[in-house]
Amino acid sequence: MRPPAPSLDVIAARNSAAAAAAAAAAVATTATAATTTDTATASNNSAPNMNVSEDSRDSRSSSSTNSPIPADNEESDFFHVANDSQSSLGVVPNLQDMQVTDPECLPTVAALPSEILISIFSRISSPNELLNCMLTCKRWARNVVEILWHRPTCTSWQKHKSICATLGLERPYFTYTDFVKRLNLAALADRVNDGSVMPLAVCTRVERLTLTNCQNLTDSGLIPLVRSNPHLLALDISGDINITENSIIAMAENCHRLQGLNVSNCKQISNESMVQLAENCRFIKRLKLNDCEQLNDSAIVAFANNCPNILEIDLHQCLNIGSEPVTALLSRGQALRELRLANCDLVDDTAFLSLPSNRIYEHLRILDLTSCTRLTDRAVEIIIDVAPRLRNLVLAKCSNITDSAVYAIARLGKNLHYLHLGHCRHITDEAVKRLAQCCNRIRYIDLGCCTHLTDDSVIQLARLPKLKRIGLVKCSSITDESMYALAGANRHAQSRRNTAGNTSRRHEYHTGSLERVHLSYCTNLTLPSIIKLLNCCPKLTHLSLTGVPAFLRDDLETFCREAPPDFTEHQRAVFCVFSGQGVMGLRNYLNTQPEFAEYHLHQSSLFAPRRPVQINQDATQGPHGAAPAPAPDMDGFDDADGVEDDDMGDGSEIALDPGSFGANDNPTTGINVPIPLPPPPPQHHPNMPFQHAHPILPQHLVAPTVGATFTQDGDNAGASTSSTPGPSTAGQGLFTNQDSSGPSTAPLQGHLDEGEEAGK
Repeated sequence: MRPPAPSLDVIAARNSAAAAAAAAAAVATTATAATTTDTATASNNSAPNMNVSEDSRDSRSSSSTNSPIPADNEESDFFHVANDSQSSLGVVPNLQDMQVTDPECLPTVAALPSEILISIFSRISSPNELLNCMLTCKRWARNVVEILWHRPTCTSWQKHKSICATLGLERPYFTYTDFVKRLNLAALADRVNDGSVMPLAVCTRVERLTLTNCQNLTDSGLIPLVRSNPHLLALDISGDINITENSIIAMAENCHRLQGLNVSNCKQISNESMVQLAENCRFIKRLKLNDCEQLNDSAIVAFANNCPNILEIDLHQCLNIGSEPVTALLSRGQALRELRLANCDLVDDTAFLSLPSNRIYEHLRILDLTSCTRLTDRAVEIIIDVAPRLRNLVLAKCSNITDSAVYAIARLGKNLHYLHLGHCRHITDEAVKRLAQCCNRIRYIDLGCCTHLTDDSVIQLARLPKLKRIGLVKCSSITDESMYALAGANRHAQSRRNTAGNTSRRHEYHTGSLERVHLSYCTNLTLPSIIKLLNCCPKLTHLSLTGVPAFLRDDLETFCREAPPDFTEHQRAVFCVFSGQGVMGLRNYLNTQPEFAEYHLHQSSLFAPRRPVQINQDATQGPHGAAPAPAPDMDGFDDADGVEDDDMGDGSEIALDPGSFGANDNPTTGINVPIPLPPPPPQHHPNMPFQHAHPILPQHLVAPTVGATFTQDGDNAGASTSSTPGPSTAGQGLFTNQDSSGPSTAPLQGHLDEGEEAGK
């Protein structure tokens, strides 16, 4: 039988006794060692040579120990210990031995390096919170002060006064003038003058300067600020009408690192000063010269020759710019991605026909040729050949464009996201159907005032899986068929499988992507189709129905947006635009009022399964042989309505919008390849009720209460010539890029990489 284990007290007593014995032995050993050392010292003085020979016998011997020299075949002492755990049974330490004896015990946050603190502080967006951090301690203040003063907030005159007072201190604790990198006085633009800007000239490291619409600012205030900041990268003085060529010359002499410049509407700038700027500032990447009508070809050619890294250039309303600068910008640029030439009426086909034939401009993404009326189909074909990765193409009011140009545009395929063909009155259904088949990633398309288009075009466009915005203003031949097609867009069939793996019954669900629909002056539209469109497109935020008789009702005015104040009484009478909450209110009203209840009956049967058919079938005229009546002429309304009703943006948010894009059901390119289309209409029956008619291609669609009868124009509606392509100016002012003179210099620095490769 094993003896019982000793108690803890016995173990502690034994350990104490062992420790005392060890201490006594250590004292005796020390005394003996001292005596031996003295003797050895004396021996060493008398016989040094003998000591050297003895020490050379083994490298482990030393003068501090008298241990015997181990044998040559002796192994290391490490292997002699049978159980290393015996070393843990030494003296038990007390609490005093366990205390930390460091001179200073710092908290964790104080031990963090400055790089970590700066990274943490940089994620705080509130200036008040940064100020609180700065007031915590001197070390935090040193790490926060530069972040807090990186972009001082000049949103009120009180803040502006405080900032100027701090920058003007004679002996400041920090060098605040070196911390300021961005200055923006756009919020105070209406009262900014030279005296407001001069105190800021003490800053020496400003990189971005925004002085948008400071109409009282002159060269006297701007030149000192420019000269004291040679590191300036972006400058926005758009709308500063009193700035002259002297400021531009000062920039050319001092700001050699300038990359972005916005001088829109600065009409006192001369061509000579811009040429000097181009020669001295060769790193310019973004240039906005909107409404600088005084500039001619020499200034733009100078930038093309000296600034090969230009990424974006905006020449909107530069009326004296011809074809030569366009050719120079494209042929000599290395990475041009955005070229805007809206209202440059002197640009013609030679601008693109003169390009080198063996070069492809793969970087070009956005091309705006609004109102370049001299361009023809040949220029568009060349553009597509040399820029196969175009994403945004604007040809609004290019009146010479025909189907041939649209066939060429269709070669862009999946790269095309945004297309504006408003007022291209020669375009027909066949070209639009080819476009919809080949370019399945289109998100925005405007076909306003293309009066030859019929329901066939809209039915094809409704199949685009990512379609968000569509403009059909004054396409007077479209009917409710188009609305039902848009309402049924992006339908998907979903299968369910049971536990055995067998596929169960399929069902359909709607994921409508439409956000903005422009239908002004489409006079054949009625309430049932618009109700269906509203209910099937939950993302819809804008619906324009100006001049549509079915919606000129007093009870719907509650949800309609207010007409612009400069509209006449006649224009106000037909104005009907729903946006934002107005769309939601309109949807709820039409779904809840009893008088519209009959329009909701049997709407679930309006969509039938799809099946493949040919898109180029020969079609005949409808049974009545006539197209719907054209929209009435609204005298004096077109110009004003073009700005408010048809404004669908400049498309930059689409071109730069990241995201994945689904593939089309039929990503083919041949025109004769079958793609899914609605089934043929049922057999004609004159008494067919509304709820049993096919919604996509009905033979007769009768609304029970509205009393309107819709007839089929045939599959090939491109031959319809009864529509009146009058000289309407609706849409005038589109894509004028009014935001280019905004208060921010962000577009001048680095927004274009966003979503750049989404279409790859």
